[in-house]
Amino acid sequence: MSTARFDDFTTVDWVDDGAKEHQRQQKKQRHASRGIYEASVSWGVVVAVGALIGINTAMISIVTEWLSDLKLGVCRGAWWLNEEFCCWQQEQQNNSSCDQWATWDQLLVGTHVGVVRWAAFVAIGTGVAAACAWLVREYAPMAAGSGLPEIKATLSGYAVRGFLGGWTLAMKSVGLAMAVASGLSVGKEGPAVHMGCCVGNVVSRNFAKYRESAARRREIVSASAAAGVAVAFGAPIGGVLFSLEDLSSRFPRKTLWRSFLCALVATVSLQAMNPFRTGKLVMFQASYDRDWHFFEILFFVIIGVFGGVYGGLCIRLNLRVAALRKQHGATVGAVREVAGLALATTAVTYANQFTRKDMGELLGGLLQECRPASADRLCAPAQAPAVAWALLWATAIRSIGTVLAYGCKVPCGIFVPSMAIGASFGRMLGTLVQMAHRAHPKWSLFAHCAPDTPCITPATYAFLGAAAAMSGVTKVTVAVVVIMYELTGAINFIVPTMLVVMVAKVVGDLFIAGGISEQLMLLNGLPFAEEPDDQPELLGKSVVALMHTDIHALPAGPLPPAQLQAVLDASASAGIRGFPVVDNLHDMRLVGYVSRTSLTAELASLSSSAPTTRVMLGGSLTPSALSDDIAFDVPSASVVSLAHVVNTSPVTVRPRTSAETAADIFRKLGPRIILVTSEDAGQLVGLLTRKDLLKYVRSSHNIDS
Repeated sequence: MSTARFDDFTTVDWVDDGAKEHQRQQKKQRHASRGIYEASVSWGVVVAVGALIGINTAMISIVTEWLSDLKLGVCRGAWWLNEEFCCWQQEQQNNSSCDQWATWDQLLVGTHVGVVRWAAFVAIGTGVAAACAWLVREYAPMAAGSGLPEIKATLSGYAVRGFLGGWTLAMKSVGLAMAVASGLSVGKEGPAVHMGCCVGNVVSRNFAKYRESAARRREIVSASAAAGVAVAFGAPIGGVLFSLEDLSSRFPRKTLWRSFLCALVATVSLQAMNPFRTGKLVMFQASYDRDWHFFEILFFVIIGVFGGVYGGLCIRLNLRVAALRKQHGATVGAVREVAGLALATTAVTYANQFTRKDMGELLGGLLQECRPASADRLCAPAQAPAVAWALLWATAIRSIGTVLAYGCKVPCGIFVPSMAIGASFGRMLGTLVQMAHRAHPKWSLFAHCAPDTPCITPATYAFLGAAAAMSGVTKVTVAVVVIMYELTGAINFIVPTMLVVMVAKVVGDLFIAGGISEQLMLLNGLPFAEEPDDQPELLGKSVVALMHTDIHALPAGPLPPAQLQAVLDASASAGIRGFPVVDNLHDMRLVGYVSRTSLTAELASLSSSAPTTRVMLGGSLTPSALSDDIAFDVPSASVVSLAHVVNTSPVTVRPRTSAETAADIFRKLGPRIILVTSEDAGQLVGLLTRKDLLKYVRSSHNIDS
């Protein structure tokens, strides 16, 4: 467990933020018109964010499809069209050939040459991936990866500057289309959540109620995350549940309603754009007419076990790859690493029909039921053994590619790659079971199958395999079941889906606890408030063993403004964001706590004050209350009170308070800092921050390990 990136994140004080929000609400109640305006702003921002997320996702899908097909060929006379739109008219006329679409061997040498097609596929895929890595490295390094670990840290009360900015959004959108189309074993569904949160932040920060309130920003970021998942899978309810189950550490009812509306608007916007011209929200939507049989539960359990084994191994191996990347990344270079991965991936995947396709397209084909007279190779009985072998190889190749590619310095997700891997295995298993039924229809295992009708539907095995693999790698259960239902509308398969997801979760937990996002947070040293409830590192420990005793406290005053400003300037490099206020630096009796931001703003307003002006941070102007540390003799009329910016009731504990109690306070109340006072006189003896507690837990865990 690392704490390497703790200093990159600033901690949000939810207690202080809540107090400011309460004051703002009181002002709003005195002005009815302002209350109506703010309510309309809240809902208007949610609608605008949802619409923009849907439009952005549609544009990325269109560009991704074009770039993906560009590896195979180009449309004559209309280079901006992908293969499907290029051949749209011929398909409408039931024409099997498409003269408008030309493969690269036809364009370059005038005839069919497989080596030329392979070389073009590899060269274009590698070039697009390298260009993507260069753009991300030069213009928005925070756009790399999926962004889910950082989103979880942000929603739990830690913020990093620029992570949700407009430039990150632009590079994430452009880079994601390039990364997915290049042929790397990455998906766009995880980064869709990051892009959604960027849209929410960029839009909401134009309004004071969101700009000045961290709780409000968290609300809109949670709603944006739900919308990002919704458009990624075409599952608005599943998106809301995913944000609730996996991303958000706090999800009140108001956030639930805002998330529901945002996901709905985003989905409707995507539907209106209709990027695939099929009426589908995503390429892999499907529907099933057939039911399942009770004896198939045996095979469903096998699928669930595979999902758990895949998830556990994928997480463990990817963590090792990530550790090697951190150790040798500077030597290899991000662009060279991505180019090498793309070169190896495209060179290998071209030979297999199922790995050559974009993973969204592959998933769509695997999830489709076979119809009578279908010409698809998946549906030809004579091709079943070859298809099973090809799917097995596709499962192995994509698994290796996903382990190596996830986490490289391009926008990349793991949801759809995992679903495609699970679907490949499920379809293979379903094909084998179907072959067994065709060869031995009289077996007692198939006694419940009706004669002369299809008994086994391999597409449903692919559907369940996709759910199992996704749950195995993310450790999400309820949201995955709902997402899969929304993708297919197969209410008859709710129980099998729940079964495979639960088996995958249980088996996956035997390999490693927590999903891949949580493990990457620990590896990369990201702060996260929702540490496991059972923290043996804190047992028997008291706050006195964890607290800081080198305290930068301010006397209540009166003090010259210049001296306070000097204290602020001297402590800026140490990252101190607030100061305990004490009666004087000798007795150290606690008066309150003041934030750097509030104190800086007040001192700025006193910049033109008289030289004799003194500042009082608390207490009264009686001689007994004055600081023993500053000698002065000025009339009380020149003393300016700043007591209104001092929090006189900060969260305090005693030195003998258990560390577990402090952890509960941080988790449930959300203060950034806890002040430690003596048992009797209220003397300030130390302080403890949320990051201090997390650092102690993780460092102790490393020592024990």
